[in-house]
Amino acid sequence: MRRRKFLAIFGSVTAGWPLVARAQQKPVIGFLNSGSADAYADRLTAFHQGLRQLGYVEGENVVVEYRWGLGEYQRLPALAVELAQRRVSVLIATGGEPAALAAKSATSTIPIVFAIGGDPIKLGLVASYNRPGGNATGANILAAEMDAKRLELLHELMPNAARVALLLNPNFPPFPTQLGELQRAAANIGLQVEVLRANTDGEIEAAFDSTSRKRVGALVLAASPLFDTRRDKLVALAAAHALPTIYHFREFAVAGGLMSYGVSIPHIYRQVGIYAGRILSGEDPANLPVQQPTTFDLVINLKTAKTLGIEVPSTLLARADEVIE
Repeated sequence: MRRRKFLAIFGSVTAGWPLVARAQQKPVIGFLNSGSADAYADRLTAFHQGLRQLGYVEGENVVVEYRWGLGEYQRLPALAVELAQRRVSVLIATGGEPAALAAKSATSTIPIVFAIGGDPIKLGLVASYNRPGGNATGANILAAEMDAKRLELLHELMPNAARVALLLNPNFPPFPTQLGELQRAAANIGLQVEVLRANTDGEIEAAFDSTSRKRVGALVLAASPLFDTRRDKLVALAAAHALPTIYHFREFAVAGGLMSYGVSIPHIYRQVGIYAGRILSGEDPANLPVQQPTTFDLVINLKTAKTLGIEVPSTLLARADEVIE
């Protein structure tokens, strides 16, 4: 009798073990990005700051599994499926449209928080900005949509440059929209443009090598996650060819680029972290509005301007949100 009673008690205790283990298990966040950990270090810091605002700290009460595309978009679908099969609690898809589209294709049930540069409605990621309606929400940083404005700013800085090069990544989903808007903006200003396409390191180098032969006076780097992973290389090539260039993120100007115009990327990634935390706390992504930036920062690197022999107009300096000297 005593033995049977012991076995009955032992069985009831062990039956509860899986429930206890599940209760103690930390939620897992899948983090999918088109770029690389090195290029996105500051953004990761901001993402974790956002999580912390909701009480989630990696290693303490949440686990984060990272997958990096390294600028190779074709790798992202398999990486997204891999994270979806891990049954993560929320899937972060950042670094532009390729990661967000890969995540959306991988799962229709796991909550997704994206950060992209184009319209999420046109991409089929959400039904509307205010009420996304599905399993995805996030932020549209308007990176691609602001390319035309960057061309205008570059023309204001370099009014005598009658021919401007446009460097775009043809494999980036918003490429057709980017190119069309840039060409329309150039026509309105009366500029001739030289369209350069690059999707590899070799093509990037060849594009810059062609600028002197094509006699362009300045260059607009169109937004692309691939270019984000090649930031130092692009800035170095612009310097080597003495080519005045405008970029889409502040980090390029800080690295030595002439000028940038765009959103505060750390702010966006902090918001992504906040949304991830809200979803982990029980909120539905269908009811979390897609965020859009309302302010854009103009950053001018005066040191680079002096190296290039460019005198920045006082009117442009007065409008700059940051001047690097």
